[in-house]
Amino acid sequence: MITANDVALSYGKRVIFQDVNIKFTPGNCYGLIGANGAGKTTFLKILAGDFEPDKGSVSIGSGERLAVLRQDQFAFDELKVLDVVIMGHQRLYELLAEREALYAKADFNEEDGIRSGELEAEVAELDGYEAESEAAVLLSGLGITEELLHKKMRELEGGEKVRVLLAQALFGNPDVLLLDEPTNNLDIDSITWLENFLDRFQNTVIIVSHDRHFLNQVCTHVADIDYGKITIYVGNYDFWYQASQLVLQQKQNENKKATAKAKELKDFIQRFSSNASKARQATSRKKLLDKLTLEEMPTSSRKYPFIFFKPGRPCGDIILEIEGLSKTVDGVLLFKDLDLTVNKGDKIAFVGSNSLAKTILFEILTGRLEPDSGRFRWGVTISHSYFAKENSSFFTKDVTLVEWLGEYTPVTEGETFARGFLWKMLFSGEEAMKKTSVLSGGEKVRCLLSKMMLSDANCLVMDEPTNHLDLESITALNNALIAFPEVLLFASHDHQFVDTIANRIVELLPGGVIDRMMPFQDFLEDEGVLRLRDELSS
Repeated sequence: MITANDVALSYGKRVIFQDVNIKFTPGNCYGLIGANGAGKTTFLKILAGDFEPDKGSVSIGSGERLAVLRQDQFAFDELKVLDVVIMGHQRLYELLAEREALYAKADFNEEDGIRSGELEAEVAELDGYEAESEAAVLLSGLGITEELLHKKMRELEGGEKVRVLLAQALFGNPDVLLLDEPTNNLDIDSITWLENFLDRFQNTVIIVSHDRHFLNQVCTHVADIDYGKITIYVGNYDFWYQASQLVLQQKQNENKKATAKAKELKDFIQRFSSNASKARQATSRKKLLDKLTLEEMPTSSRKYPFIFFKPGRPCGDIILEIEGLSKTVDGVLLFKDLDLTVNKGDKIAFVGSNSLAKTILFEILTGRLEPDSGRFRWGVTISHSYFAKENSSFFTKDVTLVEWLGEYTPVTEGETFARGFLWKMLFSGEEAMKKTSVLSGGEKVRCLLSKMMLSDANCLVMDEPTNHLDLESITALNNALIAFPEVLLFASHDHQFVDTIANRIVELLPGGVIDRMMPFQDFLEDEGVLRLRDELSS
């Protein structure tokens, strides 16, 4: 159990939250949500003891252990992978290290023997004899293969390091578990494994995540940071959304009724206040008006960008034809003899554990890379626009956002048009004059989406477009792509995003391709797909 008592935090005059009193109890999983900048990660750091609030305190149950998913990938570079995971239980790690050093002594004496007995007892009490096997099981579930277990962290790739740090947080059955974006860099199988792990976990979990499907699968409660406070809702993310919208609608309806009643009373008072026969009624209504209060509607920190893709023309009969496409990068075969025909109305999600394969395929199809062999042909009616996962090349000039977007704005339009477009994408007022060099990851994504909207393309190619976006922007993009009437080729780790948009799934595997016209959830559960995946993965 972990409790926040009268916690408050402000940045200058801006109140993030105040007078927060919350008890997070065992057996529950809390999704901590809020707009970008609402203070989710900061509140998690306050709970972890890594950040001091302006006032208030945080306490955990007596003798309880707290574990946190750390994001510093370079902190353990000289340590073995297994050791890094076991360090998640600091006391156990120290005991095991002391025991190893003690048994390595050449002059082992009677005092050492007594101490070794004490160590063995405490190690047993903490299930230390199962430490390596537990760590290995966690790593296996998160996609870290056995040959990596005894390597040093510096020998691992960035995504592999993140998985090891997640295993570190999960290790040793902590009493309180704090996870900030735990699904980052995880493939679908690893996310499913994590969902099942958290479903079995009996202690307290608090999670920050932009993955709506993940929040729906694991959360028993939602802690919503908005209006300068944190409100707890019972249920998962979808339940929170419905409940919060209902509460907001009720407040708006109450205010509308109060406003209409106030107008009615004012009109009566104005008409009859000078009429002697109606004076008593006018006075009575004035008293009612004085008692009538409008509840001030607080300003939400949530902002939804306006995203809408309008194709300049419909697609013709020929969209895209791919024949025998192959590509190897750094000695690794990404795909071989790929054949694919894209049809009218296709919204194809490219899936698979190798994200590089999808990125390289998109780079080839949009003319940024050459294949090793094979060919592809776009139809003459097709204009495509590409959202690249690695987007730094689009922001090399240090210019204002108005100037940046002006390069993609129709020649008949000017600065006013660009400013209006940026305002729709949440760059209001002076924010439209920000330099591209200081943009956050989410701001860059919103700029690139603006560029795509201005392209009038009838085929969108998008590589992980939800990266860096908050839940509100993901929802707006999700709805825009559902409504897009033409062709979409995309890759995403967001389960709900894929499941609600795609009507066709293409999985890239070492031994070939699985191509099915079906929703994503059906694809994951299809027995024929599962058998074929086993064949093509071996």
